[in-house]
Amino acid sequence: MTTDILTLFDEDAIAVRVASLAEEIAEGHAKDLLVVAVLKGSFIFAADLVRAMHRAGLEPEMEFIHLSSYGAGTEGSEAIRVLRDVESDVNDRDIILVDDILESGRTLAFAKERLMSRGARSVKIAALLDKPERRKAAISADYVGFACPDKFVVGYGMDMGHAWRQLPYIGYVVASDEASADGKTGE
Repeated sequence: MTTDILTLFDEDAIAVRVASLAEEIAEGHAKDLLVVAVLKGSFIFAADLVRAMHRAGLEPEMEFIHLSSYGAGTEGSEAIRVLRDVESDVNDRDIILVDDILESGRTLAFAKERLMSRGARSVKIAALLDKPERRKAAISADYVGFACPDKFVVGYGMDMGHAWRQLPYIGYVVASDEASADGKTGE
């Protein structure tokens, strides 16, 4: 059995939505904005978003936090580990916490609480994809790219077992017999 990737959101749709998110963020923030990308999955989204924010008139500082709640598979574990922490002083800063997907919410709730406990003035969440039906933590995104069906998605920075992170679009993995019944594969 082979694996195919069916496209959920193509490159053009993603680019338009990222630009729109940047405009939304720019309307509510002025100076001293810190963008914190949650690695690894958000790195492409975060890079595109901060460039779009620049075009929208913002000059955000960029930081990274690397958290792990996934093993080698597709299911999250209960424990969240900090693999790389934010190095900048977050005290009295407005922060946009950027992640690829808001699913259970546990990782983002952990990151938000961590930043707030260090004195951040505010922490807002920008999630490229939102799966509210999978939520386990009481958290929501302030900025959402797309509502996402309950499928395991890959591409645009997101992977499955370290594969498909480089795809310029977002798709989901299916067995080849499912793909022929569902529609076309990714470009």
